[in-house]
Amino acid sequence: MSFDTKTLKNRIKSVDSTLHLTKAMGLVASSKIRKANINMAAAGEYRGSIENVINLLSGSRECAKSPFLREVSGDKMRLLVIAGDRGLAGGYNVNVFRFLRQFENPDILPIGKRACERYGEGYLSSEKFSQSDAAQLSKRLCGEFLNGDFDRLGIVYTRYISIMTQTPSVKWILPIEKSKSSGIGTVFEPDQQTVLEFAVFEYVTGVIMDCVRESFASEVAARRMAMDNAGKNARQIISDLQIKYNRARQGAITQEITEIVAGSGEQI
Repeated sequence: MSFDTKTLKNRIKSVDSTLHLTKAMGLVASSKIRKANINMAAAGEYRGSIENVINLLSGSRECAKSPFLREVSGDKMRLLVIAGDRGLAGGYNVNVFRFLRQFENPDILPIGKRACERYGEGYLSSEKFSQSDAAQLSKRLCGEFLNGDFDRLGIVYTRYISIMTQTPSVKWILPIEKSKSSGIGTVFEPDQQTVLEFAVFEYVTGVIMDCVRESFASEVAARRMAMDNAGKNARQIISDLQIKYNRARQGAITQEITEIVAGSGEQI
């Protein structure tokens, strides 16, 4: 029995140590949630503004022949895949990689350490991915699209629905879909097509930044929920082990008393 109590005591200490770790990681995730949500909202607001301009331009006759509005003519697909820099975030990274299986032979450009480890060279950090990184990537992708290096460009990211729910999704950004808006009543200088050429670059930059920040907010929220669940499980395990430990200790004491009583009876 003494061996059982010692083993149980060591297990309780081990689980308790894990509980302290999950608490610490949960607190770190909590501290990042507010800032991540503010950044996500700001990026979404910018993307929405430039998207309104693109919608006005893509519906005009003057821009109809722009190479950015061409019909998809091939099956060469380029996908930016955004995953996390770390694990211990529940199914966040796994869900992104599982979602990606539906696409056949895509050319993948990863963002985030976990994505780079899986698919090769790319942008190592999704948390530290900057506006400058997005602008450089946008310039590169727009140029490659015009050169015909790929026919379609999309971003696989994680949509932030709530702190408890995040969903993998894909957003297609090139070629630009023609809108039903004619742009009548809006004046663009020097002309609509010139503005479109510049606006597309800003649009791709804005969408990339928006998806990266939304994915990071999803990662932080997923990690917070995962640590909360791990903490609950650890506390339950400690409670169960404590009950077993108390029973084992009580059994050991009862056995010692029985042996003492038996020994004193033999002496009499």
